[in-house]
Amino acid sequence: MREERGKLKGNLVIKELYTLWGMIVGNVKVIEGGKLYLRGSIYGNLTVEEGGRAHIFGNLQGKLTVHGDAKVIHSGVIGGDILNRGGRLYIERVATVMGKVKTKNGETTLEVKPRLTLD
Repeated sequence: MREERGKLKGNLVIKELYTLWGMIVGNVKVIEGGKLYLRGSIYGNLTVEEGGRAHIFGNLQGKLTVHGDAKVIHSGVIGGDILNRGGRLYIERVATVMGKVKTKNGETTLEVKPRLTLD
C-alpha cells in the first residue's frame, strides 16, 4: 500500500493500492491490479484500464476514461467529461461532473438526482 500526501509533478502509473491525499499535476493511469483512492486532487486526466479500480472522493480537473473490466465509483468532483468504454461506473448522488457522461459500452449507474448531463 502506498499513500501520498505531497505534491507530485509528471505522469503516474498506479499498479498497487494507492491513496492520494495530496496533489498530482499530470496524467494518472490505473492499470490491472492497481486501486486508487483519490482524496486529493489530480490536475490532468485519469484513465482506469482493464482490471484497474478507482474511487474518486476528491477532485479531478481533467477527463475520466474507464476501460473494459475496470470499476470506478465517483463521489467527488470531475471538471471534464467521463467516457465509459466498457467498464463499470457508479456515480453517487453527491458527485459533480462539470462535463458530460458518455457510455460507449459498459455499465453506468447513477444514484438519484446527480448534478450532471448525460449524453
